[in-house]
Amino acid sequence: MPDATPRQSPLHDVHVAAGAAFTEFAGWSMPVRYSGDLAEHHAVRRAAGLFDLSHMAEILVLGPGAADALDAALLGELSTTPVGRAKYTLLLNGEGGVEDDLVVYRTGEDRYLVVANAANRDVVVDRLRDRVVGFDAEVQDETDDIGLVAIQGPRSQEILLEVPGFAADDADPTEVRFRALLASLRNYRFLRANWDGHPVLVARTGYTGEDGFELYAAPSLLPRLWAVLMDIGRGSGLVPAGLAARDTLRLEAGMPLYGHELTALTTPQQAGLGRLVQHGKGRDYVGRAAVESPEAEGARVLVGLRAEGRRAGRAGYPVVDGDRVVGVVTSGALSPTLGHPIAMAYVDRDAVDARLAIDVRGTPLPATTVPLPFYSRKA
Repeated sequence: MPDATPRQSPLHDVHVAAGAAFTEFAGWSMPVRYSGDLAEHHAVRRAAGLFDLSHMAEILVLGPGAADALDAALLGELSTTPVGRAKYTLLLNGEGGVEDDLVVYRTGEDRYLVVANAANRDVVVDRLRDRVVGFDAEVQDETDDIGLVAIQGPRSQEILLEVPGFAADDADPTEVRFRALLASLRNYRFLRANWDGHPVLVARTGYTGEDGFELYAAPSLLPRLWAVLMDIGRGSGLVPAGLAARDTLRLEAGMPLYGHELTALTTPQQAGLGRLVQHGKGRDYVGRAAVESPEAEGARVLVGLRAEGRRAGRAGYPVVDGDRVVGVVTSGALSPTLGHPIAMAYVDRDAVDARLAIDVRGTPLPATTVPLPFYSRKA
């Protein structure tokens, strides 16, 4: 009988010492909160939060045929992504359904780092291995050898610039050079660095709707890196933040969560990600015929819902138009930033402009359809 004990992050003891409450998530024991959901959420919006993302899956695709293989395996043209940049993309099945959403970093001409959701690690590895057959490329699951923390919020760059020990991994391997590169790093770009002599990939990416950075490094390095980040950033308002705050932050930002807004039965167009479908893509890929078909629009579409009061619709709650069920909530919460309930839901296309309500345990909660995202940071 397989061991059902959740895996522990390399930062587990750090979280225990910080008083974290834990939850099991995708087979991992991860911190859900420290001081409290609201305090952590507001800290990220106003200053910065530090997240442990060690549960995410990191997969390498490398070899002379890696670019062509990923073009055939995933939505979008990864071959046109320059080295040093990242791309948000989707892994589709043959019917055009989403099997996972991914961030892919091109770390070399023949080398890509694919970051997948923890719950889909095996699916993504298996699909990629199947789909690189016939290409001069190989897939390596590096999840156990790569750790990940994220610093997110308007003061994250300021804090990271103050961390000693970082050096650029290029012809000028100095702290001065690193800080210059970090200061000019644009969104969905990354740079190679060394911290205290160890390689770290520093990416300007995130999942909160705020500015921020994700740091990929050896798991054994994370406790020291976490401690230094907290020591440097505490005076600027940096706090450790858990999965609960991460969820309300991404919901406000209208970012989909796999298993909620994205599933193997939903197409990119239904999820509001039709922009990722490139009809002129030169290479065929799995799911192409399905997502380029008019039927890919689907009977239901993802919308944002705003309600009044303090009660929030939760995942699975019906959306109704009078006595008719016209949809279902995929994610919902009382928005800490906006102060009113928000939700994402799949709704029948012909009911998007109707007078909708969320059925909250038998009580209709009037809701208005609003554009996504609910919150967008000021430039």
